[in-house]
Amino acid sequence: MSKYILAIDQGTTSTRAILFDTEGHIVGITQKELSLHYPHNGWVEQSAEDIWQDAQYVCRGVIAQYAAHPSDIICMGITNQRETTVVWDRATGEPLYNAIVWQDRRTA
Repeated sequence: MSKYILAIDQGTTSTRAILFDTEGHIVGITQKELSLHYPHNGWVEQSAEDIWQDAQYVCRGVIAQYAAHPSDIICMGITNQRETTVVWDRATGEPLYNAIVWQDRRTA
């Protein structure tokens, strides 16, 4: 039975999952583009729900594509947009508003 390392790269324009073998070789990659929204001049937002759904989609996709089983994943790593901000409701876990992207002028 093979074991894998799963990396999630959640970037400004796409979300990607990369499956590595234990030797560090890439086994597979799945990627999904992510939309940016510009509700006002200088504002850059993303749907927090889309970010979450896309992360799940690419992870499931790369695992299924290479006939791995979730129990074959021995560890995960995540990289993200860093300065992009989402405020979540503590009780429900739902986002209260769109993600404010690092490029947004409100972050200055």
